[in-house]
Amino acid sequence: MKTWLLIILLVALPVVLSAQPDYIEVNAPGNRQLKLAVEPALSPDGTPATESARQSSEVIAFDMNMSAVVMAESRALQPPAGNKSLADVNYAPWLNAGYDMLVRSELTVKGERLTVEFRLFDVINRKMISAKRYLGSAKDLRRFSHSFADEILRSLTGEKGVFTTRIAFVSTQSGNKEIYIMDWDGYNPLPLTKNGSINLNPDFSPDGREIIFTSYKRRNPDLYRRALSSPVEVPLSNRKGLNITGNWSPDGSKIALALSKDGDAEIYTIEKDGSRPTRLTSNPALDLYPAWSPDGKQIAFVSDRLGKPQIFVMNATGGEARRLTTAGNYNVNPRWSPKGDKIAYSRMVNGSFHIFTIAVDGSSDSQLTADGSNENPAWSADGRFICFSSVRSSGNGIYVMRADGSGQIKVSRAKGTYFQPAWSAY
Repeated sequence: MKTWLLIILLVALPVVLSAQPDYIEVNAPGNRQLKLAVEPALSPDGTPATESARQSSEVIAFDMNMSAVVMAESRALQPPAGNKSLADVNYAPWLNAGYDMLVRSELTVKGERLTVEFRLFDVINRKMISAKRYLGSAKDLRRFSHSFADEILRSLTGEKGVFTTRIAFVSTQSGNKEIYIMDWDGYNPLPLTKNGSINLNPDFSPDGREIIFTSYKRRNPDLYRRALSSPVEVPLSNRKGLNITGNWSPDGSKIALALSKDGDAEIYTIEKDGSRPTRLTSNPALDLYPAWSPDGKQIAFVSDRLGKPQIFVMNATGGEARRLTTAGNYNVNPRWSPKGDKIAYSRMVNGSFHIFTIAVDGSSDSQLTADGSNENPAWSADGRFICFSSVRSSGNGIYVMRADGSGQIKVSRAKGTYFQPAWSAY
């Protein structure tokens, strides 16, 4: 078997307090970047709340800093720059401190019941932009904070953020290659598989409720499907040989994957229940890693039909394939951007892998990473971010960066090796 193939195998709901337009424009003087202060939550009597309140403000500040739309800071003024009412803000101290926007919140915990209210203010124009109240349990605070960060981004750009989404990945932290899931910022990791075997290549369904993955738990690399809410792993494709690198179609009706039931690895599609395998490629080379375009009309994939693995693109019904990558002699792991204009992939450069993006016409081939060895890029649903696995001096793990390569940060926290991340749409 060829070397590069071996490498590849190796309920709480917000309550809207005020309706707002789809887009609110806030301008900073002098065309500088907007500054956002996130005040730690207050208790109902207007005094600073507990440690969890500081955690909430830091979550929002982290999300907004990664977005690069604003420069955010978890910040308190002493005494608090307002009175007991969240809506009644003393804007002057915040304006004097150089802030353009302010998030204030009020947090109440009674037993396990949590109530938290967030409000976003335009400091310069002295008005409220958005407000939401969330009801749930105490463990939901981070999720509520991410959710309001999504709303801040929507208020400023017209596009909701992805801060409540999750990342699935493969890790050896249990001693086996198992699949885990975590919040986008690395918190709340949970194991999805516990079968003690080799589990690879997770991919989320378009609605984010299910994953598919390949497992060797029955001694053959078979494709499985499971709901995130259930431990039941349903076999989808257990045909002889390889059943690997599965990828959901954008409408969730089909799955593209590589099968070797007829000899070498070829690209097929199957129905979401595993039936009706349809062969798309026919070439004596290895064809692997299919990736659907967001409109479902094309599929990118990896093939070594020219001697070394390169990225190709074909119609989703098969037919003649077009070579996409022309630079480098080892290009793998293609993933289409949500807007359909770029494909992210991994290229070997001087013995290490790095993440690149390339326009779908083959132009603008750009390197995004330079440190360590980096593989398996996956886009966030809004196209702002890319997650990937990396081995570098700051530690092996799952990293997130902005789509232009800036802001690279390790988000995974536990020990072990990490690889093959996938990013949910919801």
